Amino acid sequence: MTEPLVLIPGMMCNERLFQPQVAAFSSKRPVTVVVPKGSSSMAGLAQAVLATAPPRFALAGLSLGGIVAMQIIRQAPERVSRVALLDTNPLPDPPDKAPIREAQVEKVRRGALDEVMRDEMKPNYLAPGTRKQETLNLCMEMAEALGPDVFVKQSRALQRRRDQQATLRKI
Repeated sequence: MTEPLVLIPGMMCNERLFQPQVAAFSSKRPVTVVVPKGSSSMAGLAQAVLATAPPRFALAGLSLGGIVAMQIIRQAPERVSRVALLDTNPLPDPPDKAPIREAQVEKVRRGALDEVMRDEMKPNYLAPGTRKQETLNLCMEMAEALGPDVFVKQSRALQRRRDQQATLRKI
């Protein structure tokens, strides 16, 4: 077997996001999906992944998962053998995004997680295609399974994230 692979899904997504990749890669290597949750900081989310990850591993992260992956490289570069950053951003949250995130957090705290995910979040992430509704349904199921507390913590971590351009230059 070759080196283990750790996959980190995007915001409000769980292990179901990477089912095809787990199926494709797990015959040749151990594959672990770690959902970024349990902290409202990128450092805390990265530490939670590192606590469950093998001593050395390949790493791939999508969107929020990519931001967490960059933080993992910042905290423990010696543990990551290679990295794939998918549809992610090394920059801090732009100031004009703060009122949007704050409004979403407040809606979710009032019990409108499904509304925020359906109307404000997921439609912006899905490309047109024949499976768009099926994919949206999966995204909604994953978000509902994770719940409002995870949404709030992930949103806070995104709001407070550091600029990771220097981290990228080092790898």
